[in-house]
Amino acid sequence: MAPSFDNETSLFNFVVRDGNGVKGIVDSGISTVPRAYIQPPAEQINKNNATICEIPPIDLSKLDGPEHKQVVDQIVRAAETLGFFQVVNHGVPLELLESLKLTAHNFFGLPAERKAVYRKEVSPSPLVKYGTSFVPEKERALEWKDYISMAYTNDDEALQQWPVECRNDALQYLKTSHQMVTKLLETLLGNLGVELDDSNIDEFIGKKMVNMNFYPTCPNPELTVGVGRHSDMGTLTILLQDGIGGLYVKVPEDSDMKNKGEWVEIPPIPGAIVINVGDMLQVSIHIYIWSNGKYKSAEHRVRTTSTKSRVSIPIFVSPQATQKIAPFPQVVEKDGVARYKEFVFADYMNSFFGNAHDGKKSLEFAKTN
Repeated sequence: MAPSFDNETSLFNFVVRDGNGVKGIVDSGISTVPRAYIQPPAEQINKNNATICEIPPIDLSKLDGPEHKQVVDQIVRAAETLGFFQVVNHGVPLELLESLKLTAHNFFGLPAERKAVYRKEVSPSPLVKYGTSFVPEKERALEWKDYISMAYTNDDEALQQWPVECRNDALQYLKTSHQMVTKLLETLLGNLGVELDDSNIDEFIGKKMVNMNFYPTCPNPELTVGVGRHSDMGTLTILLQDGIGGLYVKVPEDSDMKNKGEWVEIPPIPGAIVINVGDMLQVSIHIYIWSNGKYKSAEHRVRTTSTKSRVSIPIFVSPQATQKIAPFPQVVEKDGVARYKEFVFADYMNSFFGNAHDGKKSLEFAKTN
C-alpha cells in the first residue's frame, strides 16, 4: 500500500531530506500525483495542443567545407530567433550518447541511500549535488524531476569525486563536446565582430557542469511539469535528450517565425544534440547579455509522461563566477544603447538559484533601469 503524501512536511522529508526523490514516490505505488506537485492551470502542459518545431538539424561537419557561410547563417539565425537548434555530425561519438542515456537510467535506478549521500547538505564533494525539483524550499508546486549535478574543475578531480556509476561517461561527454562548443562560440561571437581565442575563451566557458536529469513516469502528466518555465543562466547549454520527447520552447513574441508566443516541441532526432542560448550570450552561451540582446536565450520547459521514464543530459557552459559580464562595447556602439548593466557572474548565479523557475524573470537582475 502506498504511503500518504497529503502532509507536505512528510512529503518534503521523504523526497528531499531522505533523498528518495520523485522516483521514490513513484516506486511507492502511488496512483495519483501528490498535491504538492500539481501545477497551477496556467503552468500545465497540454500535449495535444503542441506544435512540433520543424527546423531541420544543422550539419556541423559542413562548417569546415564550401558550405561554411550557409551553416554560419543557419546557426546565427537560430540564435537570433528561437534560441534553440539541433546539430548533427557534431563530433561526439554516437555510441557515447547511447551509453550516457543508459548510464543515467542506471544511476537513478540505484537505491535511495546510494544517491542520497550526494545531497547538498552531506555530499562528500563540493563538485557533486544530488537533488530533486529546482528550489523545493521556494516553489509553489514542485517539479517532477530528480537530478545529479557534477561540476568540472579538472580531469583528476572529476575521476576522483564524481559518482563512480557515471563519472567516465560524463567526463567523456564533456571532453568530446569541447570542440563543438568552441566552433559554435567562434561562429556566434564572430558574427558580432568578437574573436574567440585561447586568451579569452574562459570568459565564456570557464565554468562547466554536467547534469543527468531523470523524469519518472507520472500518473497524471497533465497536472505536472518536469521542469518549469525558465531560461538557462549560462553561455550555452548542450543537451542530449532521449527518444521520448517533452522539451518545449516558447517562440519569442518579437520573432519573425510563425507561432509567435506559442510553445513548440523540440522533437528528438537520433544522433542529434540540442543547443540553446543562455542568459549570458542572451544565454546558454553568455551571448544574450554580451550580445546586448542580439541572440535569444530561450524560455523552455519539460513535460512529464505516463508511459516511460525519461532522461536528459545537459552540459552547462558559463563564465567563471568571478567574471564581469557586460555587453560588448562594439555591439553597444552599433545599437546606440546598453540594455544590460555590468555585473559579476556570481551575483547572477546567486539570484538565479535563489528563486523558483519563473520564465525569463531571472534576466531582470541584469537589465539597466
